[in-house]
Amino acid sequence: MAEKRTYEIVFIIDPEVGEDEVMRLNEGVQKIITTQGGTITKTEMMGRRQLAYEINHKKDGTYVLLEVEGSGVEIAELERRMRVNDQILRYMTIRVDDARRRADKLKDRRARKAAKQPGSKKKQSAASADELEEGFAA
Repeated sequence: MAEKRTYEIVFIIDPEVGEDEVMRLNEGVQKIITTQGGTITKTEMMGRRQLAYEINHKKDGTYVLLEVEGSGVEIAELERRMRVNDQILRYMTIRVDDARRRADKLKDRRARKAAKQPGSKKKQSAASADELEEGFAA
């Protein structure tokens, strides 16, 4: 079986589509992902927002963000169906697992480096705060 990867999918729905239809469309997208073997870890309805530029003479749209774990097969099927759906103005899929892994590694490295330094910034900032208080008291 293929390795599980994490993806973020953002899609913009036509502003003329009603709220109930937006929810139905979102549920349909989620159903495609789950039937293809993926799992949805986060769903965020970002609401109606102004577009950066006009798309099909539309100036705003309803944004939806999904975080999905899967092998990539479900992403291919989802993008194929989004491409032919007239209610979806744009979509974007980003693989985020590698970036998160790198960010965690850098954060750990910075924490280890800060722990090795004899005078950490926390001690210095606490000392400078005490000096400020003494200066105000005088």
